[in-house]
Amino acid sequence: MKLTTSSIKKIAVTALTTTALATVALFHISVTANGDPVDGGADLYKAKCQACHSADGSGNTPAGQKMGARDLRLPEVQKQSDAKLHAIIKDGKAKMPKFASLSDDQINGLVAHIRALAH
Repeated sequence: MKLTTSSIKKIAVTALTTTALATVALFHISVTANGDPVDGGADLYKAKCQACHSADGSGNTPAGQKMGARDLRLPEVQKQSDAKLHAIIKDGKAKMPKFASLSDDQINGLVAHIRALAH
């Protein structure tokens, strides 16, 4: 098979397009205003909250039991406003540390994840 300039160009365009699409697919995540990824809160919850509140939100972990972590699925937690949950995450409460270094969008993702735990 003899490659012509035209066929080489088509191959190059196809390769570049495929690479571009793969890159977009790999990096297609929402970002906050400052460029931090937003994942709906699941990954951030796992990294920052799960050790005390557990994967299911029950608080049934050794650290959670020691700290008195709330069961995030309970109605008294779920009925709190998003703003209240946001403030608790950002400022901490009782033995829960503050997470003021998180962006508002990241905290909003955590609040959304906490809401999903009740379902």
